[in-house]
Amino acid sequence: MKFDLVLLHAPSVYDFRKNALLAGPISDVVPSSPVFEMYPIGLTSIAEYLERNGLRVKIINIANRMLMDEKFDVEKKLKKIKTKAFGIDLHWLPHAHGSIELARIVKKLHPETPMVFGGLSATYYHEELIEYPEIDFVMRGDATEKLMLQLMNHIKAGVHQFGGIPNLTWKNEEGKSIYNPLTHVPEDLDEFDIPGYRYAIKSVFKYRNFLDPLPYNGWLQYPNTAILTAKGCTQACLICGGSKQSYKDNCNRKVLAKRSPKKLIEDIQFIQRFSRAPIFILHDIRQAGKEYVDEFFERLSQIKLKNELVFELFQYANEEYFEKIAKVVPKYSVELTLETHDEKIRRYNGKFSCTNEKVVQTLKSALKHKCAKIDIFFMSGIPHQDYNSVLKNVDFCEQIHLACGEDKRLSYFVAPLAPFLDPASPAFENPEKFGYKKFCHTIEDHRKQITQPSWKYMLSFETDYMTRDEIVRSTYDSAKLLNDFKLKYNLIDQKTYLEVNENMAKSLVYIKKIDDIMELPEAEKEIELAKLKQEMEDVNEYSICGKHELKWEVKKNYANVFSLTVIGLELLIADKVINLKQRYKESVQWLVGLKEKTSRT
Repeated sequence: MKFDLVLLHAPSVYDFRKNALLAGPISDVVPSSPVFEMYPIGLTSIAEYLERNGLRVKIINIANRMLMDEKFDVEKKLKKIKTKAFGIDLHWLPHAHGSIELARIVKKLHPETPMVFGGLSATYYHEELIEYPEIDFVMRGDATEKLMLQLMNHIKAGVHQFGGIPNLTWKNEEGKSIYNPLTHVPEDLDEFDIPGYRYAIKSVFKYRNFLDPLPYNGWLQYPNTAILTAKGCTQACLICGGSKQSYKDNCNRKVLAKRSPKKLIEDIQFIQRFSRAPIFILHDIRQAGKEYVDEFFERLSQIKLKNELVFELFQYANEEYFEKIAKVVPKYSVELTLETHDEKIRRYNGKFSCTNEKVVQTLKSALKHKCAKIDIFFMSGIPHQDYNSVLKNVDFCEQIHLACGEDKRLSYFVAPLAPFLDPASPAFENPEKFGYKKFCHTIEDHRKQITQPSWKYMLSFETDYMTRDEIVRSTYDSAKLLNDFKLKYNLIDQKTYLEVNENMAKSLVYIKKIDDIMELPEAEKEIELAKLKQEMEDVNEYSICGKHELKWEVKKNYANVFSLTVIGLELLIADKVINLKQRYKESVQWLVGLKEKTSRT
């Protein structure tokens, strides 16, 4: 089967199946594993937009295929592919190693096929990436669907001059790197499906493979979905590469790009046709203003909502907001990242910059208005935070819990800021100013760092208040206290409590063993690390919390097989119509060209 573009998602470390890595808790509070097999939603929106314009696009989640099957042969899979171009995402920096290694494999197998990189991290490091011989293009920016169509049309037509495509970094025929201006920054996102679930379902039927596009390991058993409300941000968090200043510096985005409430409702209605799992509303919808929020809930009231919705909070929310939600949403949950109990640090860092009293008021209001579940996240390794401050987060959890009547709908989590500082974040750009000592600067620095044998050595930073050892110790010590707290108030059962404690104890043993091994000569080091690999795999997932604590109850994942088949057939018919129109357009253009050529002759 021939394609125009094949989009690949790499594991964080390409050879994770061979090398010994104690990833620890760096992915405990996200859906994917330490392999970071969940690909960015931008892949699906690009694929959907290109297919809508007559191209054939395939997504292959290489990371997930490798994770699901230890015998999966990457080179065998890639060698068979016939396509006009490959694309690899480098959105999250932990993929710095895997993405480039995968590009090298692809280039070895298909030396004449162009390779395109894209994503926020690729945008930041575009000048370095284009110097790799395996990479031919870097598409910069946060909304590149139209630009990818331009690029693919150039490639298909055999054009070798790309100076007219905004945001593109490329090499000319002499091998010189050229950086086109980053001027394409759309403010309206309604013409894009983000995520492109229509494409994902259609591709299963069209390309007869349901494993390749799966978003993460276990999605079939727990099919979470999401809708994106906006690109950009109104917040100024110091450690976030997606903050307002970060988007401005990295993507030239000066204002929030919104998807309309009408489009969001359409997405929810479509998702309900194939899944009963929770739908995550990505980003705090209040960023777009009161009128936007009111229109969203008004439109939501006009449909029969069947799925639970999960809302993010970036700042304090009053009772009126939860009244609006409860009025039109039969079942909803809330997620908020407090990061710390310390009001001063929160104000300094920019996240939930209000008093603790306001925090408790927010939670009480949500619980009062029938919120089904509230996840509260704390962090270690943030600016101006010392070891004792991390541990006091657990004291604040108890204060919250008692103030809210020991309500079991409250869930508490702690996780480290790991493994890297976000590129383009204020803390990354001005580490000394904001209390950081940065170990990694270039893309190669990060590639080397992510392959280190334990998450302590992966950390790309220390703070003015804590060394890497102290960040690790504060994470596990606070997680142990939090585990005790959860058992005390019956938020977890005895079995989960013992499992988490056992995993943390094992992790600390392995961290000490790795510390000792790191002192050995290089040859001995590799031998001893190889011995540890099999042992450590048990504690590489959910090492500081129970594996079911973050999950929402899902009684029925899918509407039914019949419904999925109907959707797939509908989309295939629409796709056939698009392709017929595209062929007709190309035929007309060919005839016009032939006529002009004949008349000149």
